[in-house]
Amino acid sequence: MIGECRKKPGVHRQLDKLRLFDSSMLFGRAFEPQICSARIVTAPSDSLPTDLAAAHAMILAQREMLAEARSEAKVWALEIERLKLLLAKARQEKFGQSSERGKHLIEQLELAIADLEEAQAEEETKVEIAAPEKQREKRERTGIKPARRPFPDNLPRERIVYPAPCTCGKCGGVDLRKLGEAVTESLECEPRRWKVIEHVREKFSCRDCEGITEPPAPSHPIARGRAGPSLLAMILASKFLLHQPLNRQSETYAREGIQIDVSTLASWVGASVVTLDPILDAIRRHVFAAERLHVDDTTVPVLAKLKTVTGRIWTYVRDDRPFGGKGPAAALFYYSRSRAGEYPRTHLAGWTGIMQADAFAGFNELYEARRKPAPIIEAACWSHGRRKFFDLAKLTKAPIACEAVRRIDELFEIERSINGCTPDERLAVRQEKSKPLVLALEAWLCEQRDRVSSKSEIAKAINYSLSRWPAFTRFLNDGRICLSNNAAERAVRGVAIGRVNWTFAGSDAGGRRAAAVYTLIETCLCRARHKHVYAARRTMPSGSGRKLSFARTNGVPRGQRLSSIRHSLASYSASRKASRRSFG
Repeated sequence: MIGECRKKPGVHRQLDKLRLFDSSMLFGRAFEPQICSARIVTAPSDSLPTDLAAAHAMILAQREMLAEARSEAKVWALEIERLKLLLAKARQEKFGQSSERGKHLIEQLELAIADLEEAQAEEETKVEIAAPEKQREKRERTGIKPARRPFPDNLPRERIVYPAPCTCGKCGGVDLRKLGEAVTESLECEPRRWKVIEHVREKFSCRDCEGITEPPAPSHPIARGRAGPSLLAMILASKFLLHQPLNRQSETYAREGIQIDVSTLASWVGASVVTLDPILDAIRRHVFAAERLHVDDTTVPVLAKLKTVTGRIWTYVRDDRPFGGKGPAAALFYYSRSRAGEYPRTHLAGWTGIMQADAFAGFNELYEARRKPAPIIEAACWSHGRRKFFDLAKLTKAPIACEAVRRIDELFEIERSINGCTPDERLAVRQEKSKPLVLALEAWLCEQRDRVSSKSEIAKAINYSLSRWPAFTRFLNDGRICLSNNAAERAVRGVAIGRVNWTFAGSDAGGRRAAAVYTLIETCLCRARHKHVYAARRTMPSGSGRKLSFARTNGVPRGQRLSSIRHSLASYSASRKASRRSFG
């Protein structure tokens, strides 16, 4: 043994394996096993086989050990690649741009646009004050008028009529006739106005029996409450829609001259949730009357003793608009202490139909044939399958991942054209256009899986889709099924945004209250959202999207800078909207 590592553990064991014969003599100088930069040689006393059979057996044994060593080296190489990919993902999440953190870049661009627009307006106002006649003549000469969005028709109008002149401004004549009106609209806002409503019940005494008669007390939203329905709605919307905790709301109201303690606000919230129970029951019946549901869940920290535990908010969304359904869209939320599969089984007990969800193992019992009253039909989400390839394409530029994303995007492009059509129309288009693409994609994925290592990340992404291929391709035979589960993911986005503000739920009861109010708010949002999908095209991960950067702008006109940043914001925002839009 030559070198300084002969005392390291495992060296002598490796030496005993390889001391069967001198590898350099059998395989030449190309094969020289090394351990810690120490070359292994045979001692002069080592004996070699004298007959051909023993030499042949020795060669076979050495080849077997060589194949084993190569297999182990390949395993280690794959493990290294896996760890490198995990490191790249961690760096991407911490430092890079991701779909979840893309909003920060948009906010940065919006701030830049706002700053430039303020500076532009400041300069134009200075010029207007210095030479108003020249600016007016310039506008009349160029004929350029600023594009202004008309004010909504439902806003109340307040007319201020200015006194007409009594004489002509040119000749001084007094014979004037009205030709029309020049109306200029300006938008005004009154600060939030608090008021006290006095509910007066007049009392009357009977002259015959001396009895006292008065009207019955008015109905209040909450028992013994001093808050009106509009105030309660504002508090609930501020807490669960605008994500403002009650202590911040109390401070805001105090600045406006209204002192409301946090404990009072909390009691109003709890009483309001109980009052909303009949509405929540109606939403629950409506949602579970659907033939198809979108299902998803998200985490919610819950305060426990000296720590927080991870609870879950489950959402069940009914949205029939993608296939032309007439039923109104609605969302139902539940809270649970963990992500155990028993919770969705309890929520969906007695319901049968099509469920669009991710590959959560807790849903598997819902799909089994022995389930009563009937098994639920699984429809997989193509956005989840695409996301695994998209991450690899973005981080490693893997050709197989990029090609997979391109093929899946062709299916989404077809879905855009049939969104809102009837199930029969959607089914006919899918059989004609989507089915050949799906068959080709399946054959291509099987071919690529045979070419790559079974432990590589690209193989895992391929196996994720192929192992669930019947659920992925079920949309080809049912026009009601959507290609993605984005409707449910969009419903839980408000919970994810709120976590940043309220940090955690105070208890399990607080989690259930939050689920109840989220049900009402998200149902209203489902009804208010426009049913057409965004028309913007998706930015492909191949690098065709616009690269956003803030370069030096010395010497560049402000208007040009403003136009450039606005264009970048529009392109980036459109790509993000397109990547998360729901095709059902």
